[in-house]
Amino acid sequence: MTILYGMIDSGNCYKPRLLMAKLGMAFTNVEVSSHTGDTRKPDYVAKNPNAMVPLLELDDGRRLAESNAILLYLAEGTRFLPADKYERALAYQWLFFEQYSHEPYIAVRKALLIFPERAKDATPERLAVTLERGNKALGVMNKHLAGRAFFAGEALSVADIALYAYTHTAEMGGFQLDAYPAVAAWLKQVEADKGHVPMEWLP
Repeated sequence: MTILYGMIDSGNCYKPRLLMAKLGMAFTNVEVSSHTGDTRKPDYVAKNPNAMVPLLELDDGRRLAESNAILLYLAEGTRFLPADKYERALAYQWLFFEQYSHEPYIAVRKALLIFPERAKDATPERLAVTLERGNKALGVMNKHLAGRAFFAGEALSVADIALYAYTHTAEMGGFQLDAYPAVAAWLKQVEADKGHVPMEWLP
């Protein structure tokens, strides 16, 4: 059976769990926590030399790392990857945006504030930068979503799943989502889609 190595409290690990739930895909979840050093243990590093989660292990033993690469693999041939060439490229665009302009600020600020082992890094300067740049990312998203329901085309795609993972918990990092009404409405659209499961869901 397909195995997903990940952490229950990680948005990056939630992305493939959410997509597999929507696809009705059976898999085994194996908790590998960076909080306890599990990702740095030799047996795990042998599977993923980058010592990070999530990691997808296929039935034939092949492995795939990086959350958005896993999303693209799982979405191939499904409703979550647009068939139109331009809309598919838009989905890729927002996946890159999520990892470069969104996750490093929105996810990181939340982690700095809620995980005790990250407290030493929560300097006033770091918190200020992550707040400013996270709000910039939310502003870009809000502008794009004005007048449209989803990020790429007329239906939910991997772009929405990737951006949903950390946006829906952004208030835990001190971001005020009510300042971004189009983003708030989009979150409800994503949650209304068939097969939605919360972040804490495990198979």
